[in-house]
Amino acid sequence: MSTLFISDVHVDSTRPEILRQLLRFLETIARDAEDLYILGDLFETWIGDDDPDPDKHRVVHAIHDLSQSGVRCYFMAGNRDFLTGDVFAERTGCELLQDPSLVQLFDVPVLLLHGDTLCTDDHEYQRFRQMVRDQGWQQDFLSTSVDHRLAMASQARDTSKSRSSRKPPEIMDVSKTEVNAVMREHRTYTMIHGHTHRPDIHRFLVDDHPATRIVLGDWYTQGSYLRWSPAGYSLESLPR
Repeated sequence: MSTLFISDVHVDSTRPEILRQLLRFLETIARDAEDLYILGDLFETWIGDDDPDPDKHRVVHAIHDLSQSGVRCYFMAGNRDFLTGDVFAERTGCELLQDPSLVQLFDVPVLLLHGDTLCTDDHEYQRFRQMVRDQGWQQDFLSTSVDHRLAMASQARDTSKSRSSRKPPEIMDVSKTEVNAVMREHRTYTMIHGHTHRPDIHRFLVDDHPATRIVLGDWYTQGSYLRWSPAGYSLESLPR
């Protein structure tokens, strides 16, 4: 049996091809796995458990069906869907994971993250992240109407795209210094994350010890997942 990892699917009503491919993945490839880890940004936005988008509810039902079939499902919130919580977990059958979380994969201790906390050179984003992860801010946001939250989410997305286009690419990637520090803190030399949309397997040294950082791909132009089994691991793509 294998363990699968996905992130940065960015399900959104404006991209029906992503929804179709994700649903096929959940109904086919994922059914043969033992575990599925979703490491954030499953949705382009998530304005709360009363989000009216029917495409998002189709995904919730599909993950529930997968978990009911016997596949253990885990979910870690990303920077786009950080308002998911206990209701989402109940509806999908997912176990919610803290960011970061240390897990054992076939006797290997592996640190799982969404990945945005590693981008410490992007000071503007880190300030924004701190604001929206504040419990008071979230309570105030969720207390507004659905229409207001949808408008705010749309505006925030447009602002983020505009600002990102003006930033040097290296600022929006992970900080190698932060990666090394996080590995030391959690006493592990293997890390899996998404967020940067730069799928790759990086091998390097941390304090003279071999280390590996696996970056998951996004689903904008094709499906992407990591398969890990006793025989090893590989990044896989799904043509669209």
